[in-house]
Amino acid sequence: MKRFIVLLLLLVQYHSYSQDTFLVEKPPVFSNCDDIAIDSLQNCFDRNVFEHIYKNFKVPQKVSDETYKGEVVVLFEVDTVGQFRVIYIDAIYKELKEETKRVFSMLPKIKPATYNSRKTYKQYALPIKIPLVDQAVKMQDLATKNKISKLEQQSKAEFDKVNANLKAFENKAYNSQLNIPFTHSDYSRFDRQMNLVGTNSHTASKPFMYDEVSKYYDFKAEKEKLKKEADTWAGKKLWNEHLVQLQGKDYWFTVDPIFDLQVGKDTDADFSSTYNNTRGILVQGGLGGKFNFYTSVFESQGRFAQYVNQYAESLKAFGPDPAIIPGRGIAKRFKTDSYDYPVAEAYLSYSPAKFINVQFGHGKNFIGDGYRSLLLSDVTSPHPFLKLNTKFWKIKYTNTWMWLKDVRPEVVADKAFLTKYIANHYLSWNVSKRLNIGLFESVLWTNSNDRGFDINYLNPIIFFRAIEFETGQGAGNALLGASAKYKWNDHVNVYGQFILDEFSLSDVKGGEKSWKNKFGYQLGLKYFNAFKVDNLLLQFEYNSVRPYTYSHNTIVLNYAHNNQPMAHLWGANFSEAILIGRYRYKRWFVDAKLIYGVRGLDFNDGTDNFSYGGDVYRDYNDRPFDTNVKVGQGIKTKTFNGNLQAGYLINPASNLKVFTDISFRNFNPEAETTATFKNNTVWFNFGIRTDLFNWYFDF
Repeated sequence: MKRFIVLLLLLVQYHSYSQDTFLVEKPPVFSNCDDIAIDSLQNCFDRNVFEHIYKNFKVPQKVSDETYKGEVVVLFEVDTVGQFRVIYIDAIYKELKEETKRVFSMLPKIKPATYNSRKTYKQYALPIKIPLVDQAVKMQDLATKNKISKLEQQSKAEFDKVNANLKAFENKAYNSQLNIPFTHSDYSRFDRQMNLVGTNSHTASKPFMYDEVSKYYDFKAEKEKLKKEADTWAGKKLWNEHLVQLQGKDYWFTVDPIFDLQVGKDTDADFSSTYNNTRGILVQGGLGGKFNFYTSVFESQGRFAQYVNQYAESLKAFGPDPAIIPGRGIAKRFKTDSYDYPVAEAYLSYSPAKFINVQFGHGKNFIGDGYRSLLLSDVTSPHPFLKLNTKFWKIKYTNTWMWLKDVRPEVVADKAFLTKYIANHYLSWNVSKRLNIGLFESVLWTNSNDRGFDINYLNPIIFFRAIEFETGQGAGNALLGASAKYKWNDHVNVYGQFILDEFSLSDVKGGEKSWKNKFGYQLGLKYFNAFKVDNLLLQFEYNSVRPYTYSHNTIVLNYAHNNQPMAHLWGANFSEAILIGRYRYKRWFVDAKLIYGVRGLDFNDGTDNFSYGGDVYRDYNDRPFDTNVKVGQGIKTKTFNGNLQAGYLINPASNLKVFTDISFRNFNPEAETTATFKNNTVWFNFGIRTDLFNWYFDF
């Protein structure tokens, strides 16, 4: 067990360098060996080590009393600063091990070994004869004749085996069933490769798994392009590697710290500065070739731009906690004007066959090719989910079951939040080498009448409508949707979505714009390597959702979780246009985003308490009229959001970035109430973060 622990520590701390027979390797040098020819330096080093041991090693009394004859084998190294460090000791007596450590701790600091003129580590296996004899001459002879004791051979073989494992470490995540952390910015790296004409890829259901993308994008080669030369352990860990990376025949895992440390200034706020202080840990790995795991734990405190703080407090859940941080979770008060919001995300991923993958965890999912999604988005807090991905021929079929919470005071029972469930089906079909179409359906139900999780909705086959008739049409809220994408060429594709909550054909023919016609649509275009500039992506997107979409007359059956919509961030009753540009050069990146939209908000001022269709948590029976219902009704509010972010990728392995950004927000309602008022915000921000998820502040 002790040997295993020593070898484990060795794996974590030891770093090897590639060897090239055409380059010069120079051993460590004692001060009295400076003037010796290079081919005699190793002998001089050996002689100094043995002389030091012979003069300082004191055989313990217990060993002498028992007239022990044998040897101690020491594995040690001289590091890149010339310091001796004992790695492993093989001896029968504990006292011999302790004496060996003491003697090696007395060795002076010397000049480190060099390889191709760069400082490097040097490791040695050394036998110490007991009783002690002057071994300097004998050792030189042994080295010359390449005669090594059997014990030394065994120890050195074990040591070399560890080295071989370490040298062979490769990031197996790149071909695993782990999810690539979903951020719009990072997914743009391989968006074009996934959308080349003729590829049989499916790009709507996100996050992607590495083994899906690795067919079209070489993660290893791209990482090599970004690799920085680093001679020290700290340099390698900072610029290129995971903090801990271990690998065996049937397992691997990595460990990284998580940081999101930001400081900024909101020109519209009374307080002096904004900040975010997130620390955490991320562990991921695999067992065998079919099972992978991922977990991340965040501990955070923060104070944001004033409009973000106000929105967070408007999402307040039942109980003493003052806010829900959008996209993250319930927050406690920290000091007087900040929030403390812990978050944990994790999942298990298992692929019993090449065509199927099962994931169970706590996180978020997304369906769509755009910046927004009208079907399923990642704007809400993490939640439990079970996901089944099946891929064959030109088909990818995604089943997702989710456990959500309604946290409002009016639905709390016995101080417990109401649980509700969503079952989604999304079928993606590559009709041709250019055209993809998708079909979507979703049903949401609650735990009312002790119904619990209805096993009927475990049905993995599309369509839910027949099941809804069997269980009662009022028992759930069903949504239907469709998506499409057309690859115009290798540089341009167009995409879109359509969401249908309720539809009345007779009302459409009548031209009365009935409230019953609850639907939304999305149109978008992506231009890769725009204007022949490599790694420049331009994107335009238009979204429009009619009033009362996603809402229900049973208010707990709205398409939402933790007081946040499950689809578009703005809920319903809006239209918006989005222009996005993304550019990458080596480790540098720049993202720019402009959003202009029109929203319809409720008055809620005591004299007009009608629902105008924007708040998905409102009962649609509270509407003021049945006809002439149009987007932007209520308090018509023009909104402009602009964001420019630039940064540098510090470590591609952990996705650690340093960045700065500036956001501008103009919120201009036609009428002001206690909850709705004009606002102009300029928010400067800079920091360092491990980029693992999307965070939306453009509401």
